[in-house]
Amino acid sequence: MSSWFERRFDTKGTKDTKVRRVFPLGKVLVLVGLGIAGLGLLIMIGVPFGRLPGDFYVRRGAFTFYFPLATSVVLSILITLALAFFRR
Repeated sequence: MSSWFERRFDTKGTKDTKVRRVFPLGKVLVLVGLGIAGLGLLIMIGVPFGRLPGDFYVRRGAFTFYFPLATSVVLSILITLALAFFRR
């Protein structure tokens, strides 16, 4: 069974087939575009990306410190699940 990024082709004049690994750049670009559009849609309907509980925000006078810890963890989990899904 070949994976989704392998393409088999016949060699000329022989019964052998070779496997060429082809990186499907078009598919990747479409999936990235859909992901960005989905993220934009979620932000438009009010999902608080970047303002989750667990994100640190400190303001003292003219000094402001923001560390998005919870957002980083959530994005890391989502990216890990997406890559695991596409790897199968």
